[in-house]
Amino acid sequence: MQHAIYHDVSRFQELDIYLFKQGNHYQLYNRLGSHLMFRGEQRGVYFAVWAPNASCVSVVGAFNDWNPESHPLQIRSDQSGIWEGFLPDLDPGLVYKYHIQSNMTETPLLKTDPFAKRVESPAEMLSVVWDLDYDWQDRQWMKNRANLQQPGAPMSVYEMHLGSWMRVPEENDRFLSYRELAPELARYLKDAGFTHVEFMPVMEHPFYGSWGYQSLGYFAPSCRYGTPQDFMHLVDTLHQVGIGVILDWVPSHFPGNESGLITFDGSHLYEHSDPRQGFHPEWTSYIFNLGRNEVRSFLISSALFWLDAYHADALRVDAVASMLYLDYGRTKGDWIPNQYGGRENLEAIDFIRSLNTAVEEAHPEALTIAEESTSWPNVTQPVYAGGLGFGMKWNMGWMHDTLEYMSKTPEHRKYHHNNLTFSLWYAYAEKFLLPLSHDEVVYGKRSLLGKMPGDAWQQRANLRLLLGYMYTYPGKKLLFMGGEFGQWNEWYHEQSLDWHLLEEAGHQGLFRWLQELNLLYRHESALSEDDFNPEGFRWIDFTDQDQSVISYLRQGKSTRDSFCVALNFTPVSRGNYRLGVPASGSWQEVLNSDGTEYGGSGQGNLGGVQTTPVPMHGYYQSIVLTLPPLSVLIFKNQGEQP
Repeated sequence: MQHAIYHDVSRFQELDIYLFKQGNHYQLYNRLGSHLMFRGEQRGVYFAVWAPNASCVSVVGAFNDWNPESHPLQIRSDQSGIWEGFLPDLDPGLVYKYHIQSNMTETPLLKTDPFAKRVESPAEMLSVVWDLDYDWQDRQWMKNRANLQQPGAPMSVYEMHLGSWMRVPEENDRFLSYRELAPELARYLKDAGFTHVEFMPVMEHPFYGSWGYQSLGYFAPSCRYGTPQDFMHLVDTLHQVGIGVILDWVPSHFPGNESGLITFDGSHLYEHSDPRQGFHPEWTSYIFNLGRNEVRSFLISSALFWLDAYHADALRVDAVASMLYLDYGRTKGDWIPNQYGGRENLEAIDFIRSLNTAVEEAHPEALTIAEESTSWPNVTQPVYAGGLGFGMKWNMGWMHDTLEYMSKTPEHRKYHHNNLTFSLWYAYAEKFLLPLSHDEVVYGKRSLLGKMPGDAWQQRANLRLLLGYMYTYPGKKLLFMGGEFGQWNEWYHEQSLDWHLLEEAGHQGLFRWLQELNLLYRHESALSEDDFNPEGFRWIDFTDQDQSVISYLRQGKSTRDSFCVALNFTPVSRGNYRLGVPASGSWQEVLNSDGTEYGGSGQGNLGGVQTTPVPMHGYYQSIVLTLPPLSVLIFKNQGEQP
């Protein structure tokens, strides 16, 4: 049984009801759901659930033989549709559901508590009475978080799936628990040099194969890996070693499990009633009715809950495009235009702005990140300036163009040079994060390493080149698990990563290269402080398509902070390659992906080069380089030497 704290908490007040019905109650988790509490000297559990079209609601479970007559709730008299009741002598750990008799149907409904803070058995989605008391030890992280997540800070994100990062083969290939993951993951991320980890949805989901994107437990971390406190321990441990935590969050749709939100009280309470608005044809799931104020309160409360109760540092909001467009994934005639005849979902736009405003007000140092795949304008502009208010947006265009280019054989890359250079035209239209995400290594798309052309040596060289390109390009960074050491196999959620590869020299070299990139990125402000400002980037030459070479500068606040980056996308070494640079003197070769320690051929520039007074690329001085095959070179300006 859980050690729990009973609270002397009053039930709903008049202000709570007003805010709930207005769509502005953002801490509903403190009111709806189940709560351990005292009434006078009596200890018990207070239950509250929104079911306006019910004629009778009761709490049932093994504790009362699932008898709906044993523990009925009472409906409030204020037209809120909330049923509530204090049931004495019930303890933490109690497993329950709501038995709902609807005014809309004769068949009784057995429903999971939408505000359950713990769920038992994902398949059955049994609600559990639970207290979230926990002694956090991450005060230093929380104190410094605003600086660590400001726009100019480095952000290198490791995206991962909890159930398939690492398993225990000796024990029937079972999952690692949250507490088992905590020290292993903290050590690994610290060693690799990442600043953040992004967990694919931890919110409870009945179908494991959905990877969490068919969520139902909007207030409960998955019990597959442990208790809520166990998940808190994982977040706490990561914070203590300086790793931020991003949670995937899915407000766009939910699955149609009978015990879930679908027709919750016999009516279409959380979802639209018209399937042209309420059913998602691509995902066979249901779409929240964002025009209903109570649903808005539910979802925004969920978002703030993970920031409040679990100290999450950011929320990555999934499938934003599907929310913004009424015709997303639909054919002509299968969607309903807005009041002006357009395809924009005005209710969703207003909801998103309210969400981001609420997060900004409650946790100004936290971030919301949009997975938005279209050219919708001003996604990361503030709400007061007419934008959607997200802190960042995934740069899906950069991802698709880059991976398409890298998958070409080197002799054909010169015909696709625009794939490398085009994204710079819009690189500062939003505050972008560059994602090499899970979506690109499943369903026959091959792993990152598997996408690369050539023999095994060339494939690893190409992957080092790709990572070097991402880490020196404007925007924050995200890499899905396995890419850091060159996983050959596609990601599969039922299997652990192939950790044995790290015993091989080639994969050790890839991982070492990733470590060096993270180290440089974290310690050289010129590579991050102007990620969202065009002053931080300047092309040297983007026109050498015949040799498949590009070069550019990442510029800091002073000339001495400038970096020159040269990338050779062919397996041909190129000697006497001249580049113009903005400062005379010595340029140190700080990283070379062709180094033997990374698995390369060992070609390079002996640690650095000196400028000569030969004008080139609009500069009065230039440097002459050896460009190794399939390589990225990073030089730092050292100034004039005495």
